[in-house]
Amino acid sequence: MALGITYARAVEAAGGVPVVMPPLELAAIPALVARLDGLLLSGGPDLAPAAYDARPHAELGSTEPRLDAFEYAVVREALRLELPILGVCRGAQALNVAYGGTLHQHLPDVVGDAIVHRQSEEGASLTHLVDIAAGTRLEHVVASTRLRVNSFHHQAVDRLGAGLRVSARAPDGTIEAIEDPAQPFVLAVQWHAEMLVHLSAHRALFDGLVAAAAGVVRLPLAA
Repeated sequence: MALGITYARAVEAAGGVPVVMPPLELAAIPALVARLDGLLLSGGPDLAPAAYDARPHAELGSTEPRLDAFEYAVVREALRLELPILGVCRGAQALNVAYGGTLHQHLPDVVGDAIVHRQSEEGASLTHLVDIAAGTRLEHVVASTRLRVNSFHHQAVDRLGAGLRVSARAPDGTIEAIEDPAQPFVLAVQWHAEMLVHLSAHRALFDGLVAAAAGVVRLPLAA
């Protein structure tokens, strides 16, 4: 899977230093994550449904189970170290599954097509509204209760993982953002905010991640 340069540029624009982790052996994860101050989960292919005990849907796209397993393990290690986490699109879905949640494998079967969730326009185009729940970390970060977003997905969060809450929905009820209220900064959005950093509310997600990462207290690495 190729990682889009827009993720790195969004982190840089917020004052962070992007570090890309390839899906290595799971045994390497503790040493890798110990060198990070925060975690950004990117977009990518569909998640394999076996991770949440579901059978593949006929419309399931290509999957990379090795990448899935790597990301779930990275999330758990980042949570153990209390690192800030931001998920984007697939990253939001991966965060939910890592917490024990499930996914809608093909959203049109659930909500129909009144709202466009898989736009054909470029990433900077805004396709639909999301309503942000009052009192959530997401509301605090973006300083708004409603945003217009882009949309490039056919999967979405179904059952929430343990401890997570919904922080935004589309008008058709689709979960568009989730967060862990027990953590200082663990949130994820279904839209591609990295393509929208020219808009202050979307850039604020990366500003928030980097600001939270700057406050991480690093323990000395073992010799």
